[in-house]
Amino acid sequence: MGVLTRIGRGKFILGETKVYYPEVSTKLKTVYKKLKKEFPYADNCIWNTSILNEFMKHQPGVFNFIIEVEKDVTQSVFYYLKELKYPVFIEPTSDILDKYLPIDKEAFIIKSLVSESPTQFVNGITTISIEKLLVDIFCDEIIFSAQQGAEMRTIFSEAFSKYTVNQSKMLRYANRRRKKEVFQDYLSSFQIYGSNYDKAANL
Repeated sequence: MGVLTRIGRGKFILGETKVYYPEVSTKLKTVYKKLKKEFPYADNCIWNTSILNEFMKHQPGVFNFIIEVEKDVTQSVFYYLKELKYPVFIEPTSDILDKYLPIDKEAFIIKSLVSESPTQFVNGITTISIEKLLVDIFCDEIIFSAQQGAEMRTIFSEAFSKYTVNQSKMLRYANRRRKKEVFQDYLSSFQIYGSNYDKAANL
């Protein structure tokens, strides 16, 4: 009926659920289909950093594709995309990104997909959820260097004000990334839970 929204196991807040669905471009679909055709049995998650603009105060001018695949096939995906002439990087260091990341076109960054990542199926592709998005920005300081500091606080605040964020799912994923405690501390430091989760009814 839209009276209560579930934000975790046994936790609810007043208001209707607002599910986050990231934008899926034609190019994103094309790359996803190519990967599924070449690696049909490998799980993956693909998205473009342009979706972060919705939550950011300062807008980056260049965006990148983030492609997460099972660890065993990261190298194969890297060479496959390289053969297709895409500018591609695999688990890049900050030095590599500073020296070689193109400033005039989108690059492809390949990462290992953490098991049990909270992904979702949107418009025919497996892509990121709001819970995974927030945790990844917090954990990956190198890839998401433009989203750190005050900008990250803005992203978190905007995400929580616009959409329903499942607390249990988010913290479970942070735990999979071995960052649960520091992630919880970060949320508490600027009262992410202050307006919504402290009022949650534990039913």
